[in-house]
Amino acid sequence: MVFNITIVGLVIIAFILIGIIAMISKWYRKAEQGQALVRTGIGGTQVSFSGMIVVPVLHSLEHMDISLKTVMIARQGKEGLICKDNLRADIKVTFFVRVNKTQDDVIQVGQSIGCRRASDTQALEDLFDAKFSEALKTVGKKFEFIELYNSRELFKHEILQIIGTDLNGYILDDCAIDYLEQTHIEELNENNILDAEGIKKIIELTAKQKILSNHIEREKEKTITQQNVQAKEAILELNRQLAETEEKQKREIASIKAREESETAVIQQQERLKSEKARIQTEEESRIAEENRDRQIIVARKNKERIEAVETERVDKDRLLEVTEKQRIVSLADIAKEKAIEEERKNIQEVIRERVVVQKAVVTEEEKIKDTQAFALADREKAVAIKKAEMLAEQALVQQIKAAEADRQSAEFKAKRIMIEADAEQATAGKKAEAMKILADAETSKAAALGIAEAQVMQAKALAKEKEGKADATIIENKAIAEAKSIEVMAKAQADADEKLGLVAAKVNKEKGLAEANVIEIKAQAEEKKGLTEAKIMHEKFTAEAKGIESKADAMKKMDGIGKEHEEFKLKLQKEKEVELATINIQKNIADAQATVIAEALKSAKIDIVGGETMFFDKIINSVSTGKSVDRLLSNSHNLTDVKNTFFGNGNGKEDKEAHFKQSLKRLVDQFGISSEDVKNLSVAALILQMSKLTDDKESKSLLNNLLSSAKKKGVSDDAAHSLGIW
Repeated sequence: MVFNITIVGLVIIAFILIGIIAMISKWYRKAEQGQALVRTGIGGTQVSFSGMIVVPVLHSLEHMDISLKTVMIARQGKEGLICKDNLRADIKVTFFVRVNKTQDDVIQVGQSIGCRRASDTQALEDLFDAKFSEALKTVGKKFEFIELYNSRELFKHEILQIIGTDLNGYILDDCAIDYLEQTHIEELNENNILDAEGIKKIIELTAKQKILSNHIEREKEKTITQQNVQAKEAILELNRQLAETEEKQKREIASIKAREESETAVIQQQERLKSEKARIQTEEESRIAEENRDRQIIVARKNKERIEAVETERVDKDRLLEVTEKQRIVSLADIAKEKAIEEERKNIQEVIRERVVVQKAVVTEEEKIKDTQAFALADREKAVAIKKAEMLAEQALVQQIKAAEADRQSAEFKAKRIMIEADAEQATAGKKAEAMKILADAETSKAAALGIAEAQVMQAKALAKEKEGKADATIIENKAIAEAKSIEVMAKAQADADEKLGLVAAKVNKEKGLAEANVIEIKAQAEEKKGLTEAKIMHEKFTAEAKGIESKADAMKKMDGIGKEHEEFKLKLQKEKEVELATINIQKNIADAQATVIAEALKSAKIDIVGGETMFFDKIINSVSTGKSVDRLLSNSHNLTDVKNTFFGNGNGKEDKEAHFKQSLKRLVDQFGISSEDVKNLSVAALILQMSKLTDDKESKSLLNNLLSSAKKKGVSDDAAHSLGIW
């Protein structure tokens, strides 16, 4: 019995297991490659890429295609891609997109567009068309049209870099450029700025290529024609040579015949002339030998002289080149030295200027330290005096503090209440003032909005300023009255407390408080009057300005075109005047700075240079540089030193130089044999010119020219020659 029950139980269990296995096999769904299973229902949304159990009624199953999809973006014709050089390109780009193989991304895609539409090519194009097109436009603007061909890989990389790989659940694997060509020029809009620029570049480039192609074609034709001409010329030349050879052969035949005939005649005459010919030939050979010998002697002498002249010229040239090179090296060294000296002087002036600034800063800091010490000493003395007064007051009042504490607290309470009321009044006055300001601003805005005229706007602003001044005066008045009342109440309360204590110090404090209250009240009244006065002045000022502007505006309205232009010219003239004044001030500051630098550098120099603005500074620097250069040139040049010594001697005095000038002139006059009668009516300049005409020697002419320059510098070129006393 028990055995039968066991068998029945095992059978039932087996049937149950078989049923469970059958149900599981029926409910289990497998996913194919490139697909994902999305299960919704009890347990939430689940995603599987291999397989999962789906219970009917409880679950809903959807298939999502996650395989690679292509999205093609084409931009052609008028919608073509604009490149960096504003050329438009027809382009087709294929993007390879797929759903990312993660549960979160699959769920995100399913929730966004649904499992069925996730693999729809049209849906993908609608979804990513704008993003991919924008990326193409952005990247295309970074490349020129030619670069798109030469750098396709870089272009693709830039597209992927801008788009990114994460696309809201999708992932961008790669992209490929299927088609890339220039947009035809007929499809470009010439009214578009970018297309117009592209059309211009296309026309320029194609025109250049056409010109180059035509040039190559014409060169080809020219070369062919040239080769044909050369071939024809060669053929004609060969024909000419052939004809020439034939004629030459004929001439030789005729010549041979004539020569044979003439030889026969010659032989007949030879014997007769042989003896005479021998004699004549002997004489001729003798004369020729003598002439050849003389000619060879002359040629040898000329060759020797020419060689000596060439060698002498070469030696002189080498010597002059060596001297010139030495002078150039010395001049360069002197220039470098002068440049270094000027640089050091400039650095010294900069150090001096910095030292002055530092000294000025040190003096300023010392004055500040002295002021700080004086203030600190005054504050310390003030604190000591206050401390002493407080100590005396505390000693006098310490015994009565407890008794007067209640009265003091009551007085403080009353004072605080009055202060609160005063603050409330002050706040109320402030609100009223703000309201008046807002009202004034509203009136100004209204007047400006109406646009009647600039004068009315200025008048409204003047009224606003007037109201604002009155409001400020009211605030100051209320604040001063409130402070005066507060201080007065506090002083009275303190005086009552001190009076109850019967202390002399209380009476003093009372009197002091009353005095301070009176002073503050007087100050408040003064502030009130001051505020009212300022408000009145501002009111009158702005009213006058408004009236003046209003009158000016009316006058401008009544003016004709010429009057308006005249007024505008006056305003422009005033503006130019202000600009010129500012420019003059700036130039003045620059001149002051330059004067400071020059004053330090040339303290003891005596310089007469005329010039304005920056010319003075430039002329001084140029004069110093020129003087140094001339001194260095005179020191290093032997020729100039000889000229100087010749005409001015070695003396340092003015009398020595003038005496040497007279001696040089007298020596030249004696050299040319000029008497006093010849020059009695001539000037010094005319005398020198006359002597220059009497000589052809270059050295003498150079000396006379230098002497004339010296006479002009000394101012004696126009004086009579006999006045020098050289005769």
